[in-house]
Amino acid sequence: MDVRSRILEAALGLLAESGAHELTQPRVARAAGVRQSHLTYYFPTRAELMQAVARHSIERLAGELAHAREHSPSQVARGIAEGSSDKRTVRVMLGLVAAADRDPAIKRALRRFVGELRGIMAPALASGGLRAEPECVAFFHSVVIGCAVLQLARDNSEARAEARAVLQMAARCIARGKR
Repeated sequence: MDVRSRILEAALGLLAESGAHELTQPRVARAAGVRQSHLTYYFPTRAELMQAVARHSIERLAGELAHAREHSPSQVARGIAEGSSDKRTVRVMLGLVAAADRDPAIKRALRRFVGELRGIMAPALASGGLRAEPECVAFFHSVVIGCAVLQLARDNSEARAEARAVLQMAARCIARGKR
């Protein structure tokens, strides 16, 4: 694994364990086993590190969604539920949202990320036989985010089961209105 990847994986690990407040350059450098100068070579600021971690998470989710294609609506919903239950991804996004409130560059990046993620979700939903119009994708994305946040907050098997059920219900709602 190259240095950049080690840094990103270490950052994801810190987020998974402790949340966004742990994402400082010195802590990430220690967790990655690199000098801080190496980290700042790749990510000169905390904001750039947060954006890179978010992108890394989205790329990982994109890979998972690609595997969800050509499945039934309930399988697509289940695949998205699995991806959204990853604590690291949810904490990265929550950290990014909090940071965006103070940093216009992160807010712009977050807007791009939302567009990219919905661009990935649309074909996954369509391949599962679901409507993929922008408002349907936005609806499903919003449900996914709500389920992910509640799942993280509750962090138990009941929350995971509820999220799967709610996402399958959202998939049925989108399928029901199919044109």
